[in-house]
Amino acid sequence: MLMTILKVLLIKLIDQALLGHIPIKMHYGDQLKFEPETSNAMGFGFRCGFLGLLHMEIVQERLEREYNLTLITTAPSVVYRVNCVNGDTVECSNPSLLPESGKRRSIEEPYVKIEMLTPKDFIGSLMELGQDRRGVFKEMNFVTENRASIIYELPLAEMVGDFFDQLKSRSKGYASMEYSLLW
Repeated sequence: MLMTILKVLLIKLIDQALLGHIPIKMHYGDQLKFEPETSNAMGFGFRCGFLGLLHMEIVQERLEREYNLTLITTAPSVVYRVNCVNGDTVECSNPSLLPESGKRRSIEEPYVKIEMLTPKDFIGSLMELGQDRRGVFKEMNFVTENRASIIYELPLAEMVGDFFDQLKSRSKGYASMEYSLLW
């Protein structure tokens, strides 16, 4: 399951038992993926994976309301693979965790294959969206006389923000999409 990753940092000081209990309780019912993280600038919190921005907003609202927490959320981010000179592979979600430049052979950015289904009137606008997001056009097919399938490969980082909102806005709500992780 591909998830949007973003960090949730807890501002209100609460005891460690409660801090550990909240995400576990929410995890089972809400498909929330999380792991503890510490930031020098902001303190203790969690890196969380959500099904999308709406899911993130709902979970954030529940945490604030049900546990009386004050949360800070960061912009969505993705995990990069770093191939080291010695043959090791490291996954990095934070630039401060990158191995030194002399120890890195390459860095891989995760890519997705995205299929957008749209009425023919919005093809140009959605192709422009794909190009603006560093996408590589792969193919376009008409599934009916008035409906097209447009396939792009693009960096996951370009999709986790407002891509879906832009897709809906540019197509007046008529387009849909599905995607799969390529790496």
